[in-house]
Amino acid sequence: MRGDIIIVGDHHRRAAATIFAHLEPRIRSSARPYRITVAGESGSGKSETAEAIADECRVKGLSPFVFQQDDYFLLPPRSNDARRREDLSWVGTGEVRLGLLDDHLEAAAGRSEPITKPLVDYEADRIEEESVDLSGCDVVIAEGTYTTLLRNVDYRIFIARTRVDTLEARANRAREPIEPFLERVLEIEHGIIAPHRESADAVINRDYEVHFVER
Repeated sequence: MRGDIIIVGDHHRRAAATIFAHLEPRIRSSARPYRITVAGESGSGKSETAEAIADECRVKGLSPFVFQQDDYFLLPPRSNDARRREDLSWVGTGEVRLGLLDDHLEAAAGRSEPITKPLVDYEADRIEEESVDLSGCDVVIAEGTYTTLLRNVDYRIFIARTRVDTLEARANRAREPIEPFLERVLEIEHGIIAPHRESADAVINRDYEVHFVER
């Protein structure tokens, strides 16, 4: 998303290093781009963790690409906020073109043709398009609230931090004001997202420690 603010901290980098070390053998042995999702509540550190994992890939000589779920909303940010205020039932997976994002993850596995994807311009409150060439890409990361639900995925990461845990991070990011309406939205999202933890292959807890799930 154009205009997004991503501040990667030491705790994001430590978690990313732990996850990458765990996944590196799988990534290097994969015949196609290895697909990872990073999910969690607003302000939990999804974007930062995804970028930290991408950085770790670059350091190790691999080529990553990050898809942001924010680019796949049906409406741009301010318009979506207005729609939510008109009707709180709008909040949820129906706001997002998850099917399109899933299609792009499937297409990324082929690495043959450029993908035309949506691109949100945050300041202009507009959705544009961009073409991305994933030929030569080794790792594809999709980050966003509901990305655990995507099907074309090899590994799912869930950040188990609630809206209470993320209050400071959301304030620092300053994308939206901290107000009762927003807290209600986050409460609704929490009810949707919390069960997704059960589908995760790795869970990052509130202290940003990584726990791998044995299946």
